[in-house]
Amino acid sequence: MKISEIFTSIQGESSYAGLPCTFIRLSGCNLRCAYCDTQYAYSDGTEMPVDEIIDRVRQSGPNLVEITGGEPLLQETELSVLVPALLDEGYHVLIETNGSKSIKGIDKRAVVILDIKTPGSGMSDKMDFSGFDLLKPSDEIKFVLGGRNDYDWAKDIIHGRKLRDRSEILFSPVFGLLDPAELAGWIVDDNLDIRLNLQIHKYIFDPDRRGV
Repeated sequence: MKISEIFTSIQGESSYAGLPCTFIRLSGCNLRCAYCDTQYAYSDGTEMPVDEIIDRVRQSGPNLVEITGGEPLLQETELSVLVPALLDEGYHVLIETNGSKSIKGIDKRAVVILDIKTPGSGMSDKMDFSGFDLLKPSDEIKFVLGGRNDYDWAKDIIHGRKLRDRSEILFSPVFGLLDPAELAGWIVDDNLDIRLNLQIHKYIFDPDRRGV
């Protein structure tokens, strides 16, 4: 597999935020989101066999592992080996995917975090909404919001596709662009049953620092 980086830190996002986690960041992405904070993962990376990746995870310590990118599903064949192997060893595995690729082949024991791209990303027309039908109650749907237009668009998607009945929903403000307090106010005013999702690692560490 082509690996951008493997590191252990505090999980900064999702309902698992705050927990120690080992991150496996895969290289390569088929999208170019306007607010992307991991552009280095577009192409940089090192080829690494699956057994070596698993050894690195074993050495790291935490039971929680997130596979992210880039876009993990661009390496679907290798992912179909890595994920079951980690699950069989008892790891709790999260897979964050950008919403443009089918999640059909992902091991059902893993937690899918489906990162739906809003209009502000410039990539909303690339979304594969058929993935909503494959989600489990343990999975999560994330919308990264750059402003009110993204917020209203996400609300329409949630209501129109009855997503509250499927999985946990996360609204995440683009760091440095949308004030979290403003987003919190919108959520409270609309009485939305969703989770405000801050990138807490960017508040704990330097927001430009890698490996955290």
